[in-house]
Formats: sequence, structure tokens, C-alpha cells
Amino acid sequence: MRHPHLVTLTATTFITWTGQRITAVALPLVALDQTGDAWTTGLVGGFAGLPLLTSGWWGRRLRAHLVSGRALALLLAVQVLGLALVPVAAATVGVGAVVLCATGLVTGATSALLSPAQRALTADLAELPGNGPGVGAKALAWQDLAHRVSMIFAPALGAWLLVAWGAEPLLWWEAAAVALAAVAMLTVPAVRAGDGAGAGVAGEGETGESEAARAGKSAVDAEPAPPLRSVLRGNRELAVGLALAGVGGVTWFAFALGLALLGVELDRPGELIAAGMAGYGVATVGVSFVVPLVVHRVPRIPAIVASWVVFGVAYVALPAAAPNLLAVGVVSALGGLAMPFGIAALNALIVERTTGAARRTAFTAETVLHAGGASLGLLVGGALIGALGAGPVLVVTGMLQVVVALGAAVWLRVRRAPVRVSSPAQTSDLAA
Repeated sequence: MRHPHLVTLTATTFITWTGQRITAVALPLVALDQTGDAWTTGLVGGFAGLPLLTSGWWGRRLRAHLVSGRALALLLAVQVLGLALVPVAAATVGVGAVVLCATGLVTGATSALLSPAQRALTADLAELPGNGPGVGAKALAWQDLAHRVSMIFAPALGAWLLVAWGAEPLLWWEAAAVALAAVAMLTVPAVRAGDGAGAGVAGEGETGESEAARAGKSAVDAEPAPPLRSVLRGNRELAVGLALAGVGGVTWFAFALGLALLGVELDRPGELIAAGMAGYGVATVGVSFVVPLVVHRVPRIPAIVASWVVFGVAYVALPAAAPNLLAVGVVSALGGLAMPFGIAALNALIVERTTGAARRTAFTAETVLHAGGASLGLLVGGALIGALGAGPVLVVTGMLQVVVALGAAVWLRVRRAPVRVSSPAQTSDLAA
């Protein structure tokens, strides 16, 4: 990526995701140490999921204002305050359930808004004059790589820092890192309405109007985010991509919980999930280095459908591969090889089929359906596995992904009518 602002957005993605994964290591231990109750260790994660699941409702008006680096920097500053609640309370009044719930709500709400807004701003900046075709899809693929790299090394780094520093200092350092990301985000400008198709970045212009003044005017006149149904109307390929992401999110519990409990059933506790996650993680990170270089050649819907079909087949094969750790790792790796291509194709589809406020709605839907679906799946997944067994649940959820993905492909072939979605404000700007 040659555009410095796209590099900044990718770097902040890496910092925030790394911080989240390190927090996941430190916070449960702080909660247990401060409260003495094991049930409090899951409060932050549990309450962080609530804003995500409901962000399509409460965040609709806020998303209209998240169109510049300044706005995202403010969001990151609020996240810093949420992260600092626990170490501040630990040093003063003590950490209790209320503090943990508050931290979860604040960090969950900011994360629910930040991720879609950051991807939408990336796509807007990539469409400015001087950038070649497909830059937005490539930039989002690099951001996905940053996400996946953090998934591999951040938990181990968090565990090492936990031993070296302790849990509370680790939380302070994480808050400081996010604050640094907020400062870097201040350098990223806004893109004026209609600029994605051809004008410039909001800044000092011929009228002498400053970036701050224009950003303020943009906030006042910001176009409201349209409802998802209007974004998807007439855009069946995008609807299919988002729906498959939701199904994949809901069924993720079968991989995350299923392998863990299958290991217990086979008297290999912890070993199967470790082999599976290692195989999946290494494969997705390795492929993610390649995806940004070839994403412009990746067919959108075939890649999306194939990724969920391959991952579903891996689910079905895992019970047969167990208890052999090498086989479990290989099957998980094969399943993970296709996922970065599918995610990159969906992000590219959103970039190509939407603009402006509609684009922010689509990215929010992607986040809510996949991550929110994963939260819902984990909520009920343990009970399903307990009732039916880990092996059968893996097979059923895998078959479900395959059938839904292939069914969606057949449905699209019968009723294919893709159109580009533009917000009304942008349509009028371009027409003028």
C-alpha cells in the first residue's frame, strides 16, 4: 500500500486487535484476583457482546458521523477510558462486577462502531484520484492479515507479559497503545460526500476552508445510515455473502467448543483444540500474505461460496481425523486455507457494490452477523454439544454450511441481478 493513510488504518487495526487479544489474557485474572469469584471472569466478554448484537439499532445515527480519522480517534479515546476502568478501580476502590460490566459495555460499544467505520473509511480513501482499481480490496485484505497475525502471536505475548509485568500494568500498557493509535488516527482525513468517485480529501481548499471546519460541516450534514434491507434490495450477491458470514459465525462454536469437548470425550483434553487452532491459524495467516496480491483476480461469489463449503467439509472430517493430532491439524489447516479468500471477496464485494452511508451499513452488518452470530452460537453451543455429542454436532454444522452455501449459489444462478448501491445524497451530488 502506497497511500500513507491506508497504512495508518492498517497499523491501528493491528494495534487494536493485538490489544484486545492481550486483554483477553489479563482481564480474567484481574477479575479473579480482585473479586475472588470465578463467575466474574466472563463478565467483560459477555457484556462486550451486547452492544455488538444491538449495534444495528443504537449505532445507526452514530455511524453517520464516523467518516474521518478525527471521529475514529475520538472513538478510540473512549475505548481507552473503558480499558482504564479496571486498573484504575484496582488501584483505588477495587474491581467489582459493576466495573467489569461497565468496561465490557464501553469497549464492546466502541469496537462495534470502530471496525465497520474503519473499513468503510479505508474503502473511501482507496477510491480517491490517483489510486488504481482494486486498491480498496487490497487494503482491506492487508487489514485482515493484521487481524490474523494478532490472533497467532498476541495471546502468547500476553501470557509472557503477564508473567513479566503482572496483569494490571499490562492493562495500562494496552490502554497506552490504543491511545497512541488514536493519535495516529488524527492524521487520517475525511472524504467528502461524492469524493470516492473523483474529488479530493477534505482539507485546505481553494475557499480556504480548513479540514476541521469541513469535518464539522460533514458531521452536521452527515447522511443517515440506511437500513440494511434498502442496501440489499436488488443486490442479491451481497445479501448472500452477508448471510453466509452469519451462518459461519453461528456455527463457529462447533469448531471452537466442539474440538475442545471432543478431546475430553477421547481422553485427550486440550490437545485436539490446540492442534486444530494451530493448524487453522497458521494456514490462514500464511494465505493472508498472498491474498492482497491476488484479490483483484479472485471471483467474488465463487470465492465466498467455496470458502464456506471447504470449511464445512473440514468440520465433517474432524471427528474422523480425531484423535490423531497431526490429522486434526491438517484438516483444520485445509479448512482455514480458503477463509481469507472468502472474507477478502466479501469485503471487495461491499466496496464494489456500495458507497457512502450504504457502505457503512454493509460493513456493520458483516460485523454483527459474523461476530454476533459467533457469540450466539457459543451461548447455546455448549448445551447442544452436551446433548448430542461433539462429533455429531461437528458433522451437522459442517453439512449445514455446505448445504446453505451450495443452495445460495444455485439461487443466485437462477436470480442474478446485481446493482451498485448508492446513497441518495451521493446520487444527487454526482447528478449535479
